[in-house]
Amino acid sequence: MTLHQYIARESGEIKTETLLADRSIDFLYSRVREHAPSMFKALTSGRMSSLLGYLHFNMGLDQKRGMGMELLARMGADWKECVESPWNFDTPRKVFERKIRYWELRPMEEDPRVVVSPADAKVLVGSLARTPELFIKEKFFSIEELLGPAREWVKDFFDGDFAIFRLTPEKYHYNHLPVSGVVVDIYELEGRYHSCNPAAVMALANLYSKNRRIVTIIDTNVNGGSQVGLVAMIEVVALMIGDIIQCYSSTGYRDPRPVENSMFLEKGNPKSLYRPGSSTDILLFQRGKIRFSTDLITNVRRQDVKSRYSSGLGQPMVETDIKVRSTIGRAILASN
Repeated sequence: MTLHQYIARESGEIKTETLLADRSIDFLYSRVREHAPSMFKALTSGRMSSLLGYLHFNMGLDQKRGMGMELLARMGADWKECVESPWNFDTPRKVFERKIRYWELRPMEEDPRVVVSPADAKVLVGSLARTPELFIKEKFFSIEELLGPAREWVKDFFDGDFAIFRLTPEKYHYNHLPVSGVVVDIYELEGRYHSCNPAAVMALANLYSKNRRIVTIIDTNVNGGSQVGLVAMIEVVALMIGDIIQCYSSTGYRDPRPVENSMFLEKGNPKSLYRPGSSTDILLFQRGKIRFSTDLITNVRRQDVKSRYSSGLGQPMVETDIKVRSTIGRAILASN
């Protein structure tokens, strides 16, 4: 298996990722998919994903030995970030669904034009309009399939910009709002439970369009909004993710409520929670509405980083590891 590397935003270092069950994922998306399609379909079904998730994440931990603390350390997660005491984490699920003091530890710029990361994740940014990236677009997702072929929103984002955020199992699994605005549509699209391992993404075209997902369309051109036009936030399930819980909270994690049409959502606040495993957020922006941060654009094109995406696409495509609520770009105002 080839290395998969990324760039740590805060330090600028090139890091090598240890991918969970890498050999198994490679076997599933090469030999099993090719030679036993019925088995492949069964293994990526909702029932199998839920079973794997239960076996991996619901078994009790030995609190006497401090296994909750040990699992956090093994994952590289800092227990000091947690709202609750790590001694309360008596199952892996509780570890993965931990809450953090994001208001202290994930600062956010006050500039209302800023668009922020929805998750602790590894991100790729790009354009759907530029010819060199058309192949990249079709490899990661088909926008018609991603949003749903009968949806009116396809035309609004067809030639816009995108950001793909890959959450690995050790990450904090709450999604936060990247922008402020009013919900004009929210809907669920059924699909499979494919792994979001880079090997799986390269093996299966339009993978993100094939998985079960929730699409939220936010109008930011409203009073108090981020003024970046329409924004589509797509939350995509993956292997061992059983559900996406919509739980918007305007203060901390208190009084969570489902996201519904006509709600005003404030940037930086929690929106939803992934069940444990790996998963992906995709943001779509209308053309000419956002200017991505220079470092994210520069990093994508780095040729000194061994990314599986670069190997699979034949051109540089490198992720940057970033924190939730950190800046990913700014709105391009009409006067600019």
